[in-house]
Amino acid sequence: MTDDAPSEAGAAAANLLARLHGKAPRITPHPGPVGAEQNVGSSKSGALRAAIFGMNDGLVSNLSLIFGVAGSGVAGKVVVIAGFAGLVAGSFSMAAGEYVSMKVQREVFEQLIHKEAHEIAIQPEEEQRELARMYEKKGIDPETAERISVALMKDPEVALETHAREELGIDMNEGLGSPWAAAGSSFAMFSVGAAVPLLPFLFTSGGTAIAVSALLSAVTLFAVGGAMTILTGRGVLFSGTRMLAIGAVAAGITYEVGTLVGGVVS
Repeated sequence: MTDDAPSEAGAAAANLLARLHGKAPRITPHPGPVGAEQNVGSSKSGALRAAIFGMNDGLVSNLSLIFGVAGSGVAGKVVVIAGFAGLVAGSFSMAAGEYVSMKVQREVFEQLIHKEAHEIAIQPEEEQRELARMYEKKGIDPETAERISVALMKDPEVALETHAREELGIDMNEGLGSPWAAAGSSFAMFSVGAAVPLLPFLFTSGGTAIAVSALLSAVTLFAVGGAMTILTGRGVLFSGTRMLAIGAVAAGITYEVGTLVGGVVS
């Protein structure tokens, strides 16, 4: 091994870390027909998932909070204050959670990549044999596995990328994304969702506000559930109805709890 091997491996690690992203989930065959060629990009889009689920979380959580407070029979301005508090607190919580989650995930992957680069640099023969054994486990005959592993180990960047994928389960063909972008997206979409059930209480109060809020939230919940079909491939009616039912149950329970608590503390 030459003195340049560690530096070459380090450069390879630096280049690959720029394309680092998370471990791909296991995929199982769809039970039914899939129709035309699928749009792979849409199903992989972390931004799309974050937008849909962020809005859904904001809507369901603040709807439940607002209905719980409204059910207690307090004044309309108290419901508005609670709704705004839920919107702001939830948005910052979601943003902070997304940021920390993505930041830690990136740091873990970076550590694994640097460690793998170090191993390739100081013990390339052992790493080559390890790669050959992995291919043998996949059903490739030993002679072919040996030739493939030897060829892949000739280029430090290719070697590192292959070990990351085969040994660590890290695919580097897609960017992991920015923790700040994820946090901003979560904050914005949660805020939008949380604002939906709050809006009617800004213009009216009492039973009218509750009814309008329920109707507006129901329409939005169905729409968000329908939008999830972009990711799941399920029917719009099924997905929309499921999401509507989940939101209705959550809001109904908290409303009843609020009514009981309001009766006790009043």
